[in-house]
Amino acid sequence: MVAPPANRNSPQPGKKDRREAARETARIERETEKRRQRRNRVFLQGGILVGVIAIIAVVALVIVNVNANKPTGDGPKNMASDGILLTGSTLAAVPTPAIKAGGKPVPIDTSTLKSGVRIVTYIDYQCPYCQQFEAANAQQIESMVASGAASLEIHPIAFLDANSLGNKYSSRAASAAACVANYDPNNFNAVNTALFANQPAENTSGKTDKELIAVLKDAGSSSSKISSCITSQAFVPWVTAATARIDPSGKTVTFKGVANTPQKFAGTPTVFVNGERFTGSITDPAVFAAFVQKAASAG
Repeated sequence: MVAPPANRNSPQPGKKDRREAARETARIERETEKRRQRRNRVFLQGGILVGVIAIIAVVALVIVNVNANKPTGDGPKNMASDGILLTGSTLAAVPTPAIKAGGKPVPIDTSTLKSGVRIVTYIDYQCPYCQQFEAANAQQIESMVASGAASLEIHPIAFLDANSLGNKYSSRAASAAACVANYDPNNFNAVNTALFANQPAENTSGKTDKELIAVLKDAGSSSSKISSCITSQAFVPWVTAATARIDPSGKTVTFKGVANTPQKFAGTPTVFVNGERFTGSITDPAVFAAFVQKAASAG
């Protein structure tokens, strides 16, 4: 079917109408272009903002990493080996300078000490086996040192922070002991004994700073400097570093013990007598006394 021809008599838009239509079309195109430009600016600004945020995040991460690698402060005085060496009739501490920030421990000079066996212990104040060793042997070790038959070097470390329900008691107690080493070194043995006598059970919340201060006060170390040192956890970074120096992988590793003899560190307590690791019963004082006597005879 053929379509009918267009009606040639239909009215055509006039010149004015065509101008109005062209202006309207131009207006619409301008508005469309403005919207497009506004949208592009928003996207551009948003992209710049995201980029700036990303740069800030990267810079912050770099700063955190740099600060994490910076030394955290000096260690305690009288623990240049990461341990404190007690000798003589009063179990007095051999004085040493502090390990400087970023520094490493050095052996304590024992050249002026009288002959006798050297007992070195690595302990964790949250460790129940350390407490058992202490309960069985502390009194006879004190007698050995007081008589000049032995010296005692104590290394507090912290492997059991996870066993105090977030309290991090191992690190905080070791830091408290380091505060004593720094400010009241000749009372260290009494504080060491008191910390084990008041050891919180594993998987409990541990002791608060106030309770730690009370334990040390009862043991004879009650200065305000020590209290402030405990509440500020001044030597917790040193405890962390000293622990890592013993066992950086968190596993049993070989390290140089007394007299630079390679030894196996087998957790806490680890006890050496003249460089030989004690592997006998930690609860039988007669067994440990025999081990010490054998070392004395061999030396």
